[in-house]
Amino acid sequence: MSFDIEKIRADFPILSRKVNGYPLVYFDNAATSQKPRQVVDTIVDYYYQYNANIHRGVHSLSQEATDAYESARKKLQKHFNAEKEHEIYFTAGTTHGINLVAQAFTELVKKGEEIIVSGMEHHSNIVPLQMLCERTGAILRVIPMNENGTLNMDAYKTLLSEKTKLVCVNHISNALGTINPIKEIIDQAHQFGAAVLIDGAQACSHLKPDLQALNVDFYVTSAHKMYGPTGIGMLYMKESWARKLPPYQGGGEMISEVTFEKTTYADLPHKFEAGTPNICGGIAFGATVDYINEIGIDTIINHETSLLNYATEKLLQIEGLKIYGTGTKKTSVISFNIENIHPYDIGTILDKFGIAVRTGHHCAQPIMDYYKIPGTVRASFAVYNTFEEIDVFVEALKKAKTMLS
Repeated sequence: MSFDIEKIRADFPILSRKVNGYPLVYFDNAATSQKPRQVVDTIVDYYYQYNANIHRGVHSLSQEATDAYESARKKLQKHFNAEKEHEIYFTAGTTHGINLVAQAFTELVKKGEEIIVSGMEHHSNIVPLQMLCERTGAILRVIPMNENGTLNMDAYKTLLSEKTKLVCVNHISNALGTINPIKEIIDQAHQFGAAVLIDGAQACSHLKPDLQALNVDFYVTSAHKMYGPTGIGMLYMKESWARKLPPYQGGGEMISEVTFEKTTYADLPHKFEAGTPNICGGIAFGATVDYINEIGIDTIINHETSLLNYATEKLLQIEGLKIYGTGTKKTSVISFNIENIHPYDIGTILDKFGIAVRTGHHCAQPIMDYYKIPGTVRASFAVYNTFEEIDVFVEALKKAKTMLS
């Protein structure tokens, strides 16, 4: 598909609305992206045409819904290059996937053993692991950051040992946009027999992870940050781990046979998918990857990189503005502050001009503590954003600075 920004923007009706009398400029894509007609139409079609519960129904609607749901699983397998279809599990989102793995590891981690996270993690990749350590007596180790918002890989190597049982790192920092060297992280952890979980929530709208090439044990992501609906996500889990770990939840669908004396569990993937799932969400997730592949991930990367470079150049021309996260490998996220102005105040004024950005610690408070700041203004771009929108954003930011100085 040739890149036609106006055609792409036409797929997102919300982009034509006004906010506070101004055309919407949506730069909060790292929190959630907008949804194209193709995805929304898939949801509507499910509820209007073949809404039914899946897997065990013998009637036609149930079979149609089951086929569509399992077809979406196959699409995710192909998109992320998982070896086997049953290594793809539908979840309620990235947070759910991380909690599933952390809970399942309770029986595998012993007191005094170690779990490694990085200093730039989202709270969703910190708190479940802290809870795992509290349950088991394991010790949480942290990979420190460098000043430019990258990970100290030399320090990571010194943290690894035979005690390391699980390494959990985000693929891309939601607060800084840094792309972490996850292949190196995975390979080095495997040398010590540790499993690796990668949080891909911020990555999968900006790049296309090859799960077999990465040789990762667990990879989690959410549809809503990659043009899909909220409340649905994916956990990739190597078959060897899926057969070893106990179920996270009990209920319908995940059982083979139940008596009051003993329950046996269903085969993969149903072992980890208890209860009625978010059926339309799963089907729409399949439509989401169809949409991304129709545009082409290389096209998306090229456009977003151009937006990032253009916005960075323009913002650095504003006196007193500092960008956090200046590593050479970044995606389209710019986190910044203006000297002596609180980020919340900037975000509030930008909203008056119809510009949506995120302010605060972005559920990554340890990063803000590292820089000794209360938070940042975060502008994050998607494939439907334009250079003209960046110009509007920069001019509004200049006005906000004048008003608040």
